[in-house]
Amino acid sequence: MQRPIVGILGGMGPAATADLYAKIIAATPATRDQDHLHVVIWADPTVPDRSTALLQGGEDPTPWLLRGAAQLVAMGASFIAVPCNTAHAFFPAIERTITVPLIHMMDETATAVECAHPSIERVGLLATTGTIASGLYQRWFAKHHIEVIAPNDDQQEQFVMSAIHRVKAGETGQGATNALAEAASFLVAHGAEALIAGCTELPLIFRDGDASVPVIDPTWILAEAVVRRARASQRAVGGR
Repeated sequence: MQRPIVGILGGMGPAATADLYAKIIAATPATRDQDHLHVVIWADPTVPDRSTALLQGGEDPTPWLLRGAAQLVAMGASFIAVPCNTAHAFFPAIERTITVPLIHMMDETATAVECAHPSIERVGLLATTGTIASGLYQRWFAKHHIEVIAPNDDQQEQFVMSAIHRVKAGETGQGATNALAEAASFLVAHGAEALIAGCTELPLIFRDGDASVPVIDPTWILAEAVVRRARASQRAVGGR
C-alpha cells in the first residue's frame, strides 16, 4: 500500500533544511526505520535571495521555487513543506501551478501559539526584513487576535540580520546568539509576551530559554504539522 511522501522544498539555506528534516524525524513516533516518513528533499541553494527580491527588486526567486516544487511533485510528493519563512511570500504563484498542497508555516504557527498560550496578546517577530515587510506573520496572527511587533530599523539590521547572515556563513556560536538576544530584549521591553524565531536559521542559535519570555520555533511547528498530515493520510488509506 502506497504511503504518503513528504516533499521538502529547501536549500534556503541548507542548514535550515537539514534542521526541518531532523525535527520531522524527532516528531515522528517510531521504534524502527520503517516507522518513519517517506521524505524527498529538493535543496537548491541557488534560489535568489527572497528578501532582496521583495525589498530591492532583486531577481525573482519564483522560477526556482516553481522548478523545485515541480520536481517534488514528479517524485511523488503528497504535499510540500518549505523551511524558509520569506519564501512563503511567493506561495500564491506556486499554489497556482502545482497540484499538491503546501503547508503554510505562518498559519500553523499562529494556530499553535494560540493553542499553547491562549492568553498572549502580543508577540515579537525575529525574522528577515523581507518576512517582516511581507506582513505574513502579521496577517495570520491577526486572525487569532494577536498583535505582532518587530524591531526598529536599527535593531533589525544591526542584530537580527547580522545574526541571520552569521548562521548562513556557518557561525552558530554564542556571538550570533548574543546579537539576536539584543533584538529580543528590545521586543520584550516593548511588550512582547513571546518571541517568534521567524527565520529558519534562527532556531539554530536561539531557543526557548534564551529569553525571558517563551521562544516559539516555527520550524518545529512545521515539522509537527508535516507528521500530523502524513500520519492522517496513512490512516485514511489504511496504512500503519
